[in-house]
Formats: sequence, C-alpha cells, structure tokens
Amino acid sequence: MPALIETRDLSRHYPSGEEVVRALDGVDVLVEPGSFVAAMGPSGSGKSTFLNLIGCLDRPTRGTYQLAGEDVASLSADRLAELRSRQIGFVFQSFHLLARADALANVEMPMAYRGLPRRQRRERAAIALDRVGLAQRMHHTPNQLSGGQQQRVAIARAIVNGPGLILADEPTGALDTRTGHEIMALFQALHRAGTAVMIVTHDPEVAAFASRVLRFRDGRLIEDSRQQPIDAAELLL
Repeated sequence: MPALIETRDLSRHYPSGEEVVRALDGVDVLVEPGSFVAAMGPSGSGKSTFLNLIGCLDRPTRGTYQLAGEDVASLSADRLAELRSRQIGFVFQSFHLLARADALANVEMPMAYRGLPRRQRRERAAIALDRVGLAQRMHHTPNQLSGGQQQRVAIARAIVNGPGLILADEPTGALDTRTGHEIMALFQALHRAGTAVMIVTHDPEVAAFASRVLRFRDGRLIEDSRQQPIDAAELLL
C-alpha cells in the first residue's frame, strides 16, 4: 500500500542573526494510510514544525515531502491549498470556532471554501455532527456548548470533507481528564474507520492512545516506535 506521508531529509531552518535555527533537521518518516501516530517532544523539539510541514502550512528548507503520492514542494500555492482542503483536517487545542455561528454553520465552513451548494453543505455537516455525537446540539453556538462539545464540533469540521489525515495539535490540552478521554476515544474510532490520525503532544498519557510514537528532540527524530495503544473507551466505563 502506498504511503500516505513520506518525508526524506525533511528540514526547516530559520535565520536568527548570524545563526541558523534548525527547527527540523533531516527527518525521514513513512506513515501508512489509516495509522494513528503521536508526535512527541518538549517545547522547541521540532514536533510543531513537523506538524506545520505535514499540514502543508509551511514549506521545507530542504528535503522532500509526499502526501498521498504528490510531491508537496512542487505544487503551486493554489494547488497546495486544494490538496490541504481535500486531504487534511485540522484540530487545535483552542477549537477556533466562530462565536456567533451555530455548530452546523461552523462545520459547513470547509465546504463553503470548496464551493459546495448550501443544501449539500448542510446535509454533510449534519452527518458529521451526528458522527461525533452532537446531532442534538447542531443549532447551539459555542458559548452554549461545553469545552468537550466544542472540540467535537472542531473534529466534525475536520472530517466533513472526508480527508485521509487528521492533524491534531494538543487537542486535549484545554480539557479535563475525562473529557480528554472522550475526545481520544473519538479519534480512535475515526482511526478504526480508516482515517489516519496524527496527534502532536508533550504528554505521554495522550501519546499512549496512539499505536506509533515519533519522538523529537532539538529538531531531530530520535525515536520511532510501535506500541499497543490504550483503549480510551475502556477508561470511560
């Protein structure tokens, strides 16, 4: 099966006065479709830079990155935006929801950017919200939802275009422990349904829910290991 993510010598360097900051330096990774990966490391380790490159939010200084067989570095800005909207869903710690829009309208947003008709957008957004357990809350605004429910809206928004990859940056960082387990159970369910999930975290307890862990330090990938993940749903019983 072709790799979903393939990087070779992936590097991102930034000038800093007379110095060069090697935020990411020579990373080689293969990630198969449908994987559940945790990218771990302390602040400044390179994990967030790696996420930005994998998410096509930045371009490498050196090396190559192929997403679903396409060489990202060779793409125009428009083609890159199209690939990003079609292949990747993003989930962040701070939710990034529109405060005055209800859950349904928030989930519709990625489809509006792609020019889908309003009726189709609403139908697909409703299906996505049902999939994350919020069918009864689709007309609530963010201030009428708990933190966990807001993160579920953000996940519904991330999956509504049917991407092959979900990138989640510290997605449980603003949540209490039980709610965090609920969100991780949802990610595991998406993974079992065939969507690849990559979580960026500094927390080993969060990384324990993934089946593969990439550990970064000083811009380098220092460990790539497989593990038996903890079943988040069992913690909720």
